[in-house]
Amino acid sequence: MTGIKNKAIFAIVGPTASGKTALGVELALKLGNGEVVNCDSVQIYRSIQIATAKPSDQEMKGVPHHLISYVDPSINYTAANWAEDAARKIVEIEARGGTAILVGGTGFYLRTLRKPLFEGPRTDPGLRKRLSEIRERKGPEHLHLILQRVDPKSAERLFPRDYPRVQRALEVYFQTGKRLSEVQKKRSAPPAFAGRIRIFALNPPREELYQKINARSAAHFESGLIEEVRRLREEGLRDDTNALGSHGYRRACEYLRGEKTIEQAVAKTQQDVRNYAKRQLSWFRGEPDIAWLEGFGNENHVREALFAMVKEADRKFL
Repeated sequence: MTGIKNKAIFAIVGPTASGKTALGVELALKLGNGEVVNCDSVQIYRSIQIATAKPSDQEMKGVPHHLISYVDPSINYTAANWAEDAARKIVEIEARGGTAILVGGTGFYLRTLRKPLFEGPRTDPGLRKRLSEIRERKGPEHLHLILQRVDPKSAERLFPRDYPRVQRALEVYFQTGKRLSEVQKKRSAPPAFAGRIRIFALNPPREELYQKINARSAAHFESGLIEEVRRLREEGLRDDTNALGSHGYRRACEYLRGEKTIEQAVAKTQQDVRNYAKRQLSWFRGEPDIAWLEGFGNENHVREALFAMVKEADRKFL
């Protein structure tokens, strides 16, 4: 383990469809000992594939990848669960002399790794289902209005459309009678390596990003997304799970329930993902100590800019 404290840990983040996977792999190959740790809340699930952008064996180029397709889709896996698993993987990678590279767009996962959450109550499926139904009927902003009444301090720091975190704050309140803004003060200490994480965020041209998102979302439906969701539902996976609540899968469920035409499902998915990309960029702009890369991850100038900054980051630890 000698020298581990002198090594940076790298994170490649950014909006969906920005080329994070390709850039993470190129960085791993450049370093020679890099191993990728997935930081995407959808790629963790087994059995769901088409709309997840999981890297193929060809795209991995022989680079070890961790925390992909390892959670049963019926489990509502949390950011705290991922942070625990990611911390363990990082320690394992460094113990064998490797460099950990976190790759993904789930900013809440990365924040939870750097600043652990308090130990909250276990998910109450019934309560989560009721809150999800309210969100579907009245929109995420309505949940935020409820949170303003019961926990105004949490509501003040959360975006109205950041429904996963708003919903979790409501769950904590209704399950425990305590406000999240109060109990969060009981956080665990961050892992010893937290100060060595260096984050690089992709910022591609907005219109070009949206074109990629629209094309990729349509391609998912053309590639059998409806059939995949139909099979998962026949196997007993519920529509209200986190796995089937993700982009594309949620709209495929609506189509199968007869609530949308296929054209409406595709168009709504495209809109969902564009809005999600906006939220991702807003999230990362609000995080401290992030270096921005202007462009897509598969562009040469972006790759060279990253390599230069990575070299400088490692030098600071020597």
